[in-house]
This record gives sequence, C-alpha cells and structure tokens, in this order.
Amino acid sequence: MTTLIVIVVLALVFDFINGFHDAANSIATVVSTKVLSPFKAVIWAAVFNFVAFFIAKYIIGEFGIANTVSKTVLPDFITLPVILSGLIAAIIWNLITWWLGIPSSSSHTLIGGFAGAAIAHTGFHSIHAGTIILIAAFIVLAPVLGMIGGNIITILTLHIAKNVRPATADKWFKKLQLLSSAMLSIGHGLNDSQKVMGIIAITLITVTRSGEHLPDWMQLSSFEQFKTTTTFDWIPFACFTAIALGTITGGWKIMKTMGNKITKLTAVEGFCAQASGALTLFLTEVLKVPVSTTHVITGSIMGVGSVKRLSAVRWGITINLVWAWILTIPVSAAMAAIVYIIVSRCTGC
Repeated sequence: MTTLIVIVVLALVFDFINGFHDAANSIATVVSTKVLSPFKAVIWAAVFNFVAFFIAKYIIGEFGIANTVSKTVLPDFITLPVILSGLIAAIIWNLITWWLGIPSSSSHTLIGGFAGAAIAHTGFHSIHAGTIILIAAFIVLAPVLGMIGGNIITILTLHIAKNVRPATADKWFKKLQLLSSAMLSIGHGLNDSQKVMGIIAITLITVTRSGEHLPDWMQLSSFEQFKTTTTFDWIPFACFTAIALGTITGGWKIMKTMGNKITKLTAVEGFCAQASGALTLFLTEVLKVPVSTTHVITGSIMGVGSVKRLSAVRWGITINLVWAWILTIPVSAAMAAIVYIIVSRCTGC
C-alpha cells in the first residue's frame, strides 16, 4: 500500500511539473503578442486546462489516451517498481529540461521512462511494440500536422482579412487569440492529463489483480469502470487539477524559446498558430494517440512563420529542438533503467 500511495503522489507531482513545463505551449504566443500579461495568461490557460476534464468526462465520454498509455508495457510485466522507476526518471528529465529551457516532451518522457524500466525488469519483450511505434511515429507526425495546419490556416486567414485595415485586423485577432488560446489549453489538458491517468489507473489495476486488499474507491479492475461508474472520478479530477495548478506556476524559460526564438509573431499569426495547435490536439484526442503539445505548437509556429518566407523561421533553433525531441524517449528510458536497478536492489535489501 505504501508503494502504491508513493506512486500516486509522484504521478500527480509529474502532472504538476508537466503543467509548468508545458505552460508556455498554450500561452507563449498570446504573451509574445502582448494580448495578455504573463500572469493573466497562465490563469487563463489553467482554467481551460481544468475545463478539459468536463469535456472528456461528459462530452467525449471516455479517456482513450489514458488507455493507450497504459498499454505501453504488457500487463504481465507491469510491477510497482517498474512504474515507480519510470515516474522517477520522467520527473528528473522533465526538471532538467525545464531548468535548461528546452521545450522537450513530457509525454515522451513518461512513455520512455515506463518502457525503459520494464526493459530493465524483464527485457524488450515486456513492451508493446505497436503502441511504442505509434507514439514514436507521432514525434514526426505531430509537428508536421501542426506545421501544415499553421500554413493552411495562415494563408486562408490572410486571404479572408486581406481588405481589412491592419489596425482593425490587429484588434480583431488579439480578441480571437483569447479563443484560440483557450482551445489550445483545452487540447493540452485533454492530452497531457490523461497520460498520468493511464499510469495511476494501471497501478491500481496491477495492485487489484494481485489480490491485495484496497478500499472500494481504489479497486480498479479495468478501464471500462471509468465509463460505468463515478467511483473513480477522483483520478481524472486529481490529474486535471494537478496540471492546471502546474500551469499557474508558469514556464518562463521555455516560453522565451516558444514565443520569440522560433519566429516573431503578430496577433494574426499568433491566432493561426494556436488554432492549428488546438485542431491538431483535438485530432489526436479522437485518434487516442498521446502526443507532445510542445511538438504540436512548435510545428504550428514554424508553419505560420514559413508563410512569410522560409528564412523567417530560425531553423537553427528548431534543429536543436528536434534533437531534444528525438533523444527524449531513449534518454528517459536509459535513466529509468538505471533507477529501476537502484530501486530493485534497495527493495531487495
């Protein structure tokens, strides 16, 4: 029971860190275009991060991404030390990249950590190759979809507003940025909160199936119970709350990279980037694929910037970001494997 509680607490800590690590994704453009002050922007984003809980629960009616994350490791090889080690490694890597101001993927950090600990436990046959490949494929597909969307939405928007005076257009799109920022924050909440939900749920399922006695509100046997009962609403409620609270703390170092270093944005461009990012996240929610909101909004910003001219995008910065994205899963997996060895030895003492 002690290990179970530690895992749930660490999972929520990870969700909190995810919030402030990824806060810049939702608010970087709205701050860089001076639509909102940083403080107002994080409050705005946090509110809609939490609103996403009600959308997932009462409109979508399921938590498909959480289910996908839980399938990263095959059920027969999931143990509490594996889950614990993956979480510890993910938290460490998230803090390192936050400190360095690198907008890496919290999603892939968690997936890599979970898989790496399982591999250290029993080998590569313990992971679900299909799920890992699908998630890894979206390291490329997510920013590409964001880039294409940003490019198309910008071209359409500029065409629609071509006869509008610049001052009037700027006024309109500053207001529209509030809407697009809210949509992006909802997409962020829907996508990122569910990843930790998947970890907590699989932990409870693992302990329940082991036969250990748990209180009724913790005895979870399958993901279907999320649909058929409200007993376990505390899991999504806690996860969406944690990520919203994390968002309130902000992510100023990463915001600087996201908001200014990739390309300079106007209010119109900020709206287009956020709209593209939000639509991409809604699409991946339908597909039940956990993706990185960092990858999505970065691709969207690049797509918007490239409409002006390709040289408007600072490709040197984006190449560094891509390397961070590529390395996140293997580095997290390696760290988790090391943590698992330490944890298993300590628990065996």
